[in-house]
Amino acid sequence: MERLKSVEDAYERFVPRQFLHLMGFQDIREVRLGDQVEAPMTILFADICDFTGLSESISPQENFNFLNSYLSQMQPAIAANGGVIDKYVGDGILALFPASADDALRGAISILGQLDIYNAGRNRAGYVPIRIGIGVNSGTVMLGTVGSASRMDVTVIGDAVNLAARLERITREWDVPLLISEHTLLSLNDPAPFGIRFIDRRQVRGKQEIQSIYEVCDADPAHLRSAKRQTRKLFETALACFHLGYMADAARMLRECVDAAPEDRPARLYYERCQGQQDGPIDILRPWIDDYRTGVAEMDAEHQKLLSAANALTEALLAQRRQGVVSGIDALGKALDAHFESEEAQMDESAYPLIKEHAREHRRLRQSYLQFAAAVGDEADDFRHLAFTCQRLVADWLIDHALKSDRSFATHLQRRPDQG
Repeated sequence: MERLKSVEDAYERFVPRQFLHLMGFQDIREVRLGDQVEAPMTILFADICDFTGLSESISPQENFNFLNSYLSQMQPAIAANGGVIDKYVGDGILALFPASADDALRGAISILGQLDIYNAGRNRAGYVPIRIGIGVNSGTVMLGTVGSASRMDVTVIGDAVNLAARLERITREWDVPLLISEHTLLSLNDPAPFGIRFIDRRQVRGKQEIQSIYEVCDADPAHLRSAKRQTRKLFETALACFHLGYMADAARMLRECVDAAPEDRPARLYYERCQGQQDGPIDILRPWIDDYRTGVAEMDAEHQKLLSAANALTEALLAQRRQGVVSGIDALGKALDAHFESEEAQMDESAYPLIKEHAREHRRLRQSYLQFAAAVGDEADDFRHLAFTCQRLVADWLIDHALKSDRSFATHLQRRPDQG
């Protein structure tokens, strides 16, 4: 029995028990090639910056000693926040957080805190400190087994995993340690305790959708974290102006951010990008195209109507047509409510297995939209910031939601026997 227990413990170091449980297994002997399960998850990808340069300067033995020392420091921070390490990819860590996006974000912040402690030890030993980047994304993934009958592995695959890895790479571009996607932001139970600010809107390489990306500042030094919180509204308004083509106004606001926090690298990098650029309107509206279709005519018609309403509201905000803004806010809010209600009723009627997660996306978008509507009503916000927020919050979200969550639901509907 002692031998069997030791063998089981040894297996668990290669295939974590939590991973088996996520797949619905209690015993590794139950696992077969091709077993898989679909589940909502938050994915964390962490990687050491410039590891190649570091590894080339030390011996192979020193490489492994360093990696094991570093990874053994990071693993407890992940486990303590409900995370499961899927795999180590060289110096990279791929971790899964099945319970909540909040767990993943706390885990990422804890990793960065542990890194400070680890670097202090490296400094005392005469080694250079290391920097890491962390990307966090939420979505539906496939957990399963891949390989062959004689050699297989458990892994996680899906678009949500790929985006987490791409966000990690983008941390180097902005020189920040932690970025999250809009999916993770909208999956948080409560974003208020975290220091989060919008940092970019772009089409990430390999993706059809435009993604909004957010910086999490909680692991920054206290003085920098405080400065970023104080300038958050100014910074995000400056970025709205930048993406809309108001370069002079963007540069002026970003200069204020840099003056308030000289160590704010994203503000400085955006300020530098403004230099030498002429003002010129940039079209941010999202026209409907056939690629956004889910294959369910009623759903596609509602999506097209919602996108048209979001674009109309954006145009009214940019033109500062007060009456058009008031009517647009009301019309879009009612259209969102009607769409969510009818879609969730259809999910319930069709026994859609991911209804809870899907409805949660609706609920968080609705909460964010109410906050946005209140900001519009205050008339204290820059109209360009409001227009840009409308596109990010509704148009971008709607297209991404249609291409992922709603397309998955459409596939479920089309597979029903009564639809055959």
